[in-house]
Amino acid sequence: MFLSRSIPLLLLSFFLLLDTSFGANPLKHICFRRDNYTSGSPFKTNLDSLLTTLVSKVPPSGFGTSSSGEGNDQVYGLALCRGDVSSSDCESCVSDAGPELLQRCPEQKVAIIWYNNCLLKYSKMEFFGKIDTMNKFHWCNVHDVDMDFMEFNRKIKQLLSNLTDEAVAGPKLYAYGELGLGGNKTLFGLAQCTRDLSAYDCKTCLKGAIFDLRFCSGKRGGRTVGGSCNVRSELYPFVDV
Repeated sequence: MFLSRSIPLLLLSFFLLLDTSFGANPLKHICFRRDNYTSGSPFKTNLDSLLTTLVSKVPPSGFGTSSSGEGNDQVYGLALCRGDVSSSDCESCVSDAGPELLQRCPEQKVAIIWYNNCLLKYSKMEFFGKIDTMNKFHWCNVHDVDMDFMEFNRKIKQLLSNLTDEAVAGPKLYAYGELGLGGNKTLFGLAQCTRDLSAYDCKTCLKGAIFDLRFCSGKRGGRTVGGSCNVRSELYPFVDV
């Protein structure tokens, strides 16, 4: 398990503005404060090496894992860019994420940060291939939906379930799509996992993330963002296609 904290539901009035941010403003970060390293220590040297490796390794495909060091000073890391993000924009996001996380979580051996375009996490513990169910947060569109909310919730589940099947069948574990609602309304959705997960674990993670969108029932959109997967739905397109 990567971290042992969960993040409560966040209902933010600037939710819609986040789509115009481009990596400079993190969505959220978490620091695990029970285990520290010291400045100049072998762990810090290994962490700096790890972050440099991820900046070069991740952008070509949008995902990468790496480790640096050995024994008690070994550190493991992972970075993922949203499936539609270009290599150059992915590199920019991952490049920003490392220094930002070091600043926000000084001398912490375990930390994670999310942006619209990417996530980055590192840990003293090897976590590859394991679903991170504890570290997630939820954001809801502040506006209520102007149709029967029970039917709207069913449409969200239908779209995201279809995108889950599409994501786990593809090499990037990512899918984005839309569903017509009638009356010139279209629902847009996204599903994505970190690519260290198996298809089975990706589906398990996404099903849990979809279930968590119950917190946004009756709202025009919402997202569950986690350390291993994320889902989102909105009544407007929110990625580049």
